[in-house]
Amino acid sequence: MAEPLSPSASSSFKQNFDLVTPEFEEDPKLLWGVPVPPFVSDKVVSWVEENFPSPSPPPPIEFRGLNVLKKIENVRMIDRYNSKNPTVGVLYLTATHLIFVDPDANKETWVLYMHIAGVEKLPLSTTGSPLLIRCKTFLSITFVIPKERECHDVYTTLMKLYQPVNIKNLYCFQYTTATKDLPKSAGWDYFKLENEFRRMRAPNDQWAPCVLNQNYELCDTYPQQLYVPVEASTAMLLGSSRFRSKGRLPVLTYLHSNRASICRCSQPLSGFSARCLEDEQMLEAIRRTNSNCGFMYVVDTRPRINAMANRAAGKGYENEANYENIKFQFLGIENIHTMRTSLQKVIECCEQKSPTMNSFLGALESSGWLKHIRSILDTSSFIANAVDKGISVVVHCSDGWDRTAQVCSLAALMLDPYYRTIKGFQALIEKDWLAFGHKFSDRCGHIQNDPKEVSPVFTQLLDCTWQLMQQRNDAFEFNERFLLILHDHVMSCQFGTFVGNCEKDRLDLRLAEKTFSLWGFMSNHLNEYINPLYRPEMDETIRPNLAPQCIKFWRGMYSRFESGIHPREPLDDLLIASKDHSTSLDDHVQLLTRRINSFKNMISKSAKRLQGNKYVDNRGIEVNDNRYNYDKRLSELSCADDDHPLKTSNFSFSNLATTEYNENNVDVAAVTDEINSVAIDWKPLRSVPNCPSCSIPFDQITKKQNHCWKCGDVFCSRCIDKTAALPGHESGNPVPVCRNCFREVQQVSP
Repeated sequence: MAEPLSPSASSSFKQNFDLVTPEFEEDPKLLWGVPVPPFVSDKVVSWVEENFPSPSPPPPIEFRGLNVLKKIENVRMIDRYNSKNPTVGVLYLTATHLIFVDPDANKETWVLYMHIAGVEKLPLSTTGSPLLIRCKTFLSITFVIPKERECHDVYTTLMKLYQPVNIKNLYCFQYTTATKDLPKSAGWDYFKLENEFRRMRAPNDQWAPCVLNQNYELCDTYPQQLYVPVEASTAMLLGSSRFRSKGRLPVLTYLHSNRASICRCSQPLSGFSARCLEDEQMLEAIRRTNSNCGFMYVVDTRPRINAMANRAAGKGYENEANYENIKFQFLGIENIHTMRTSLQKVIECCEQKSPTMNSFLGALESSGWLKHIRSILDTSSFIANAVDKGISVVVHCSDGWDRTAQVCSLAALMLDPYYRTIKGFQALIEKDWLAFGHKFSDRCGHIQNDPKEVSPVFTQLLDCTWQLMQQRNDAFEFNERFLLILHDHVMSCQFGTFVGNCEKDRLDLRLAEKTFSLWGFMSNHLNEYINPLYRPEMDETIRPNLAPQCIKFWRGMYSRFESGIHPREPLDDLLIASKDHSTSLDDHVQLLTRRINSFKNMISKSAKRLQGNKYVDNRGIEVNDNRYNYDKRLSELSCADDDHPLKTSNFSFSNLATTEYNENNVDVAAVTDEINSVAIDWKPLRSVPNCPSCSIPFDQITKKQNHCWKCGDVFCSRCIDKTAALPGHESGNPVPVCRNCFREVQQVSP
């Protein structure tokens, strides 16, 4: 939480969320804890305190352990598909969330303030004052508040809370976790840039680390550790940095196994005729790192007309006449402003109240969103194909932190199967986005800033990744839920991983000390992100089909909160549940097989003990007379000691079997527990509308449905956070169980 306000004299206002404290003299007089203006005498203050005791504050309101700032009853939540039957409930405003509770359906809708993209007051209606809230997660929700004054209070509160002025007031600096298995340090040390380049076998005889940026003096938006050609001199590096926008000189970002590389930079400050000898030498040094090809590509991701327009501002692109052995390519990805407008049109398309086929497809087409997604994939595919053929590529856009990050990371994703694993994709984001200075706080609108800086650049990366997954699902270890979780937490600021605009910002804010890491959180939920169709042996380069009919609208992202349009049983979840169920049954069968073998051995031993004398019949055949052996055995038992277990009035062969079983040190009750500890039948996902523990309804908003391996019931992620080894499994591995089953297995009373 932000620090409490101080009454010390100051010429400026000090803001803490929605509190603004004006100037007061030092140590002002207080009446009921409120500062008193200096013109009020001490006698007046004393008289008021004596005759009017301090009013007792109202008892604080809490909801699920959170302090409630405002509580409003009889609020209607409108579903645009069912506006005639709105949901009536209670609206809570806490320090971090807006919560709507529907008591009839026992359903809660939580909206994190940091997820809010905009709040709009709609015209008054006969039922109250409507308030429209649009979220960065593509949730659009309308509340109708009975009183206009209460609606205005909610509106002003949200306007002050959803987008802080100071970056240190973000949610990540206040967030704490109730679970002890997630320390604050977890995840911050998962990735190190030098380890990732070492995996790509750099440094080597062609590439060397550069020490000029240890204090961010060469380029403050680049990482401290840079890799440049061995033959690049200090003068060459400094000259190239001065000639590139924002000092972002060409440096290595990906090295393929065939020695071809991808380097990234920003546009040159060439104007109409300027040139830089050091920059020309730098590009030639990069070309010579790859002896397999006599030229390399320089890819400008912008449309040619945009790059030419930048020449008038003293920027522009490389002149092929000045750079030897390069082939220049314009590949036409639009700028951040065009992308922002395009996404807004997609949102309007998805918010149509009564969409028809023509209206929806027409609005989607006019947005141009799928065309932009295809252009990003097309550029990335061009780079990947060039590198796969052994040709090095230098990539830039304007400043080298938006379109350059998109295509460099997607090209590496197509080329390297490591980046298609969960750990590898995280490393790719850390390298090409976090370390190389994508402006997350500006592009995602974390704090109040120029709204023209906001743009869905990272959303497009995830969309392009999803497009590749649709064509080659078996090549990716992660599933769609993994991408959605990434998108939501980039916007939420719940974790410090994506706060700030560059590596230097994150070090200055000391995020690794003060906040939790998203990677640490996700490491505890890896089972939710596994793609059951993944085949690790599929390690070849991905070559996507970019025909127009192969580019799809991502319903799971942009329409994920729309009811009735998603499958009741998502295919990935169904496959994972089937795989887990089969694993549980196989493990159980192995234990039962071992028990059956024990029974066979026991019965065999019992049979041998019952066998007695044999005789030869008149045909000369040896015969075992069971009746004779039984009578003989029974007479022996009658002469046995009184404490013999078989000398009882209820003698039977079942008692004999039990005795023999116990002689083999096997507890019959334990065997029964083993059999009953594993669920043979698991409930189908579609037949469980609510979590049986917390009664929260399952829908497309809820996290993954999870089976308890002991009882076979379906629970939400919050109610199945325990694992235990079941007696009925041969392996003894801990498996997911619900809380009640966990108590039974651990023999702990509730």
